[in-house]
Amino acid sequence: MDTSSKENIQLFCKNSMQPVERPSFKTEYSSSEKKQPCCSELKVFLGALSFVYFAKALSGGYLKSTITQIERRFEIPSSLVGVIDGSFEIGNLLVITFVSYFGARLHRPKIIGAGCLIMGIGTLLIALPQFFMEQYRYERYSFSNSTISTSPCLLESNSQLTTSVMEKSQSKINNECEIDPSSSMWVYVFLGNLLRGIGETPLQPLGITYLDDFASEDNVAFYIGCVQTVAIIGPIFGFLLGSLCAKLYVDIGFVNLDHVTITPTDPQWVGAWWLGYLVAGVISLLAAVPFWCLPKSLLRPQSKEDSSSSSEKSTFIMGDQTECQTTHREKAKMMEMARDFLPSLKNLLGNPVYFLYLCASTVQFNSLFGMVTYKPKYIEQQYGQSSSKANFVIGLVNIPAVALGIFSGGIVMKKFRIGVYGAAKIYLGSSVLGYLLFLSLFALGCENSDVAGLTVSYHGTKPASYHERALFSDCNSRCKCSETKWEPMCGENGITYASACLAGCQTSTRTGKTIIFHNCTCVGIGASISGNSSGMVGRCQKDNECPKMFLYFLVISVITSYTLSLGGIPGYILLLRCIKPQLKSFALGIYTLAVRVLAGIPAPVYFGVLIDTSCLKWGFKRCGSRGSCRLYDSHAFRHIYLGLTMLLGIMSIFLSTAVLFTLKKNYVSKRRIFRTMRERTVVSTRISKENCTTSDHLLQPTWVGKETQL
Repeated sequence: MDTSSKENIQLFCKNSMQPVERPSFKTEYSSSEKKQPCCSELKVFLGALSFVYFAKALSGGYLKSTITQIERRFEIPSSLVGVIDGSFEIGNLLVITFVSYFGARLHRPKIIGAGCLIMGIGTLLIALPQFFMEQYRYERYSFSNSTISTSPCLLESNSQLTTSVMEKSQSKINNECEIDPSSSMWVYVFLGNLLRGIGETPLQPLGITYLDDFASEDNVAFYIGCVQTVAIIGPIFGFLLGSLCAKLYVDIGFVNLDHVTITPTDPQWVGAWWLGYLVAGVISLLAAVPFWCLPKSLLRPQSKEDSSSSSEKSTFIMGDQTECQTTHREKAKMMEMARDFLPSLKNLLGNPVYFLYLCASTVQFNSLFGMVTYKPKYIEQQYGQSSSKANFVIGLVNIPAVALGIFSGGIVMKKFRIGVYGAAKIYLGSSVLGYLLFLSLFALGCENSDVAGLTVSYHGTKPASYHERALFSDCNSRCKCSETKWEPMCGENGITYASACLAGCQTSTRTGKTIIFHNCTCVGIGASISGNSSGMVGRCQKDNECPKMFLYFLVISVITSYTLSLGGIPGYILLLRCIKPQLKSFALGIYTLAVRVLAGIPAPVYFGVLIDTSCLKWGFKRCGSRGSCRLYDSHAFRHIYLGLTMLLGIMSIFLSTAVLFTLKKNYVSKRRIFRTMRERTVVSTRISKENCTTSDHLLQPTWVGKETQL
């Protein structure tokens, strides 16, 4: 009996002591040993995610900078360019639900890496048409020899020869139209941008949650701030890259640039739009490499393991039943979440503050998306600037102002500890002040260029009737000219003519890249001086006040961008604090979905459709179909572009005002009730403590007795 009792005691000691000593020592050793690799892998993930955000923002900014280049290269209207621009949002929405739901259960770094590969392939696909299309053909009077003198105006005496030549050229054009695939090459740009949207999908839902799961609570905000800061820097480099590529001719490396007779200031100029997509595509592919080397999960920080409410996800899914860890219970919870989807959506949209803020943000983003998409085009057409300069100004001036405004809004919220009601005031105030400043841009426009038959008559009087037949006049009636061609020539009288033929020019010479036309009958009429009838290739410069107006436009635009951006962080805080904590993720998802579906996709399209209505002279493809616009009415363009932006901004201001009043009505009164209830709770707690103190002598012996029995 003694031996067996000793063995039982030894067995009991082994079973009871080993879990206390050896495993605990081993756990401490292993955790300390793996602590450093965990931190380094998390920092690698942070750097890789920041680089991916930079690559995504770089390609997105570059796409905005090439809007006009794509429009001219593929001979498509602005409305179709808007569809191409919105394809990114379409691709994102196609898979965001599946990626967000199933991606959290799979290997998140590898899914992000796969998304980077898709994004890189899509970016490279956008540049693919350049290598399959024919060389870019701009409408320009050509010479076979630099010393020959030819006549742009084909006179009636040569009508028989002219007719035969035109018949041959027409038959040649018809044959080319049957085999020319370049008319639909823009589809590759659409599909490439669609793939970019699909590849970008896992970055935010999986990348940010990965950081939130495995970083300490003190570092999460800092890490997310680093990622967002790098994301703001991306568009700056995107627009600067667009400025550089816009200076290079589209077929650089394929043609002899000495034979190119147009300059970057010409409205027909197309830069090397495809070159930047190759750079951005390679960067996206390189960004995918680190994610394939990262583990599925890392060691959680001790602070998150110890906390009972470490994440919103665990609180929302598990609730108070933390002991339910089995697969059956998880499936039951998933079914419960599925049944609660519609009630949660109804609860969310039934929140008046959230619903009004959602409407206000959607309307304001319609205004901002349309304005940003066509801002380079507006600068080119309104102020006569080149695509390169327009992109350079936006990338180096406007985008840093937006970044500074967002940063300043966050600093103000933190320093003054502004609550939800104060955040609503800042959001509304920044919108009101920003759009008031934006209103002044209506007065900073330039006059239309004097174009004979379009904006002025051939005698230089205003206004002219805007129709194609107005291009013909008595001074060019003897010439066999095409009304569809756009080969602008600047006469010495300061008037631009659609072509040298329509200017009635009899002879022309070329010296190097300079082409001079002589004996132009229409130029002599416009100048009212005999003999002053020559002209040069290209459009005439706008009036002398236009450069000054452009400078004022830049100053007001920068201040407006900064002011509107001040409300970014306060609006985000308002969104998070006006809803229940358990619906926070769902509310952000609905918000993102609404902004992309109702603003990101339609805004560039209807902005482009309305901008097309201000076109005075359309270009035509070889097949005879309408191409891109050659000349816009500056006044109509300005009123459509600025007016539509301002109208949407005013609508968002009214909705933001409704948010403020609703917040004041619902939440300020509830805050008073909460204070009253809190005071009552303090009093009741004090009374209960006193009761507990007086009954301690009764409770203690009872508890000891129970413990003794156990």
